[in-house]
Amino acid sequence: MAAEYRSPPAAAIGSVDAGAVVGTPAVAWISEARRAVSSAPVDYFAVSPWRYWTDFLLALVCGYTAATIYLLAPLGSGAQLVALPVAVFWLYRLGSLIHEVCHLGHHEMRAFKVCWNLLVGVFTFTPSPFFTRHHRDHHSLRMYGTPEDPEYVANVLEGGNWRSAVGYSLFMLVFPLLVYLRFLLAPLSFLHPRLRRFVLERASSLTLNTRYRRRITAFDRRAITAVEMLCCLRAVAILAAVGTGAAAPSRIPILYLLGLSTFVMNQMRQLADHHFQGDGTTVPLEAHILDSCNFTGRDALTWLFFPFSIRYHALHHLFPSLPYHNLAAAHDHLMRTLPENSPYRRLDQPGWWPVARRTIWGATA
Repeated sequence: MAAEYRSPPAAAIGSVDAGAVVGTPAVAWISEARRAVSSAPVDYFAVSPWRYWTDFLLALVCGYTAATIYLLAPLGSGAQLVALPVAVFWLYRLGSLIHEVCHLGHHEMRAFKVCWNLLVGVFTFTPSPFFTRHHRDHHSLRMYGTPEDPEYVANVLEGGNWRSAVGYSLFMLVFPLLVYLRFLLAPLSFLHPRLRRFVLERASSLTLNTRYRRRITAFDRRAITAVEMLCCLRAVAILAAVGTGAAAPSRIPILYLLGLSTFVMNQMRQLADHHFQGDGTTVPLEAHILDSCNFTGRDALTWLFFPFSIRYHALHHLFPSLPYHNLAAAHDHLMRTLPENSPYRRLDQPGWWPVARRTIWGATA
């Protein structure tokens, strides 16, 4: 029988409320969870190429078909109004696979990663080289929860502060335009080495946190340059289509609406990935995990905002290399295996809204 867990002092879990989650000094329960998954009769770390390609191609066909109908239908027509939410739904699911492209091993499923970037990343101005580095920094204990964490919503949205909420909303409105201009004007960044360095470090990450500064390696520089030139051609093609009359002038605002709607869905999800209770300092691994959420409810909003089982976000932070299609099964295994009083069980949340509400309105919500 496993030893009983005891609550650690508050300092052991950083800024997370020690009274809300039972834990142990150091990370004994995390080690037990890792042993349970690594010793399971099923290899939860095995990637299923069939699952990746099926999910990718299904979302690609559905998303691009609905988007084509939306873009070509008469402005304001019923077909366009119906096609918009369908396109946003599937494009959001399609774009969510960038998370899996990021976490696949360097030599794993190269064809999948190339196809995703060429068919999705470039077309939607979200190539993985602009995401991978900052997402891995978000997983880093050196950066998680600090002011430089690129995905910690509390860095750009102060819960309960209406001015912050307005600023956050306005930033979301202009962000797709800033991304488009970033790629349209990419060739200008080569005019001076200092300008190029600034663009690489401060304007080559898909994050709303303007304090984040990307560390650029030689590989990053090559990867960013390759995809940004393709994205530049895509950006120019949009203007050229309108300028030559191949597309109506309305094409630009309706493309913006499509991109904005998809982007907003992603930001809504991020409101509840974590509890965002950090105080801006670095925290130990236990606090990192306890600040994260697993969503086991089946409500509509949780289902909508967390496709492909990414609702098991705390489990993902515990095992970043677990493929998305095994998260639900690994979670079920842990729930069957771990003691009744394991802190891992306290990571479960009933649904997206209760956590998102606290993020928006603060701890009193």
